[in-house]
Amino acid sequence: MASNINIRVLSLALILVWGISAARAQAAATGTTASNKVGIVSIQDAIANTNEGKKELEALQQKYAPRQAALQGQNDELENMKKQLQTQGDKLSEDERNSRVRSANEKQKSLQRSAEDFQNEVQTAEQEILNRLGKKMLDVLEKYAKANGYAVVMDVSNPQTPVLYANPGTNITKNLIEAYNAESPAAPAPKPAATKPAGAAATRPPASGAATPKKP
Repeated sequence: MASNINIRVLSLALILVWGISAARAQAAATGTTASNKVGIVSIQDAIANTNEGKKELEALQQKYAPRQAALQGQNDELENMKKQLQTQGDKLSEDERNSRVRSANEKQKSLQRSAEDFQNEVQTAEQEILNRLGKKMLDVLEKYAKANGYAVVMDVSNPQTPVLYANPGTNITKNLIEAYNAESPAAPAPKPAATKPAGAAATRPPASGAATPKKP
């Protein structure tokens, strides 16, 4: 979802490993030479930056833009109420001041519930897209790894992946994006006008515990 839904980082917990020992065992059985070639990939960046990924996430942004704008308006109204209380509070009667405070508190609670419902719905929609495209990306990755002699491919976008150093030449993220686009061409949709969300209504990437796309 471009800037607002911050798909750039889509927090997918994904590690795809073909063990070197397994590769050697298979090679011994087939009489071929096993490869010790290792590659790294930022799988969430790869998925989000394919033509198909960009198109679907930008369409998602357009779908939810009206609701996001409505939450922005509610947040602006709430902030205005708070400012009025700060500047006019000492001029109001106690009853009037208490009434405005209650009204502001109720509006804040309502906005928070609406913002949470909105974010949950957006994250669910994002995750559906990422899971669906992630399955296709795994197929592309497997074909690419086998065709190019990789024994192991690790996902460095996952903070749990214990990769402390990797030569830049081992990063195959761009290669996978190109391979995916070649198999699933999709022209990117035009970018919609950016609408900066309010703090209360801002969306964020899917939680790190989001489901990992798995091959069917």
